[in-house]
Amino acid sequence: MSFFKTVFFSISFLFVITTVSFAQKNIKEKKLIQFSGVLVSGDSLQPIPYASIMIKNSYHGTISDFYGFFSFVANEGDVIEFSAIGFKSDTYIIPDTLKESKCSLIQVLLNDTVYLKQMVVFPWPTREQFKQAFMSLNVLDDDLLRAQKNLSPQIMLYLAKNVKMDGSMNHKNYMQQMSSKLYYAGQFPSNNLLNPLAWSKFVKAWQNGDLKIER
Repeated sequence: MSFFKTVFFSISFLFVITTVSFAQKNIKEKKLIQFSGVLVSGDSLQPIPYASIMIKNSYHGTISDFYGFFSFVANEGDVIEFSAIGFKSDTYIIPDTLKESKCSLIQVLLNDTVYLKQMVVFPWPTREQFKQAFMSLNVLDDDLLRAQKNLSPQIMLYLAKNVKMDGSMNHKNYMQQMSSKLYYAGQFPSNNLLNPLAWSKFVKAWQNGDLKIER
């Protein structure tokens, strides 16, 4: 009886070792791919910024930059999921027959239009009642004076000269910073000291007098 147990355990052990070795071999055979591309919309072929590009069933991926470009490392056979607000999600399977360790594509996403149910708001039963209530509305003097002070021509002119960016531009700047941070995650960012275009802009700004040094 002990002989059969020994044979059974030996066969089971060999089976487990073979399975693990085969799985490790398949894992090692997967080649790393530098997966890059550009996301564009299907109707206008305009770039889609800040879209999500993720490997399916994983937390590995990236987002597209302001020009719709993306690049990250993946494996052959990975299923890539593309998603962006206002567009239909799509997938792409990286081929396992690539001769080089890189893959590039232009991914087109179609617009996804969501129609909401119509809603009609009636603040007053009739226009005449609304007009009468609006005309008889008593506004406090403090609120009226505060509004007039905030909208004075002097303050508006001062804000126009000194406020460099509005809310939309600040949001765009923040999203570009987050995109650059995620784009260079795990690697060193590019150095503009070696960028000839950056030096050309610097020299032109210096010649035009646009370069200002704050003290």
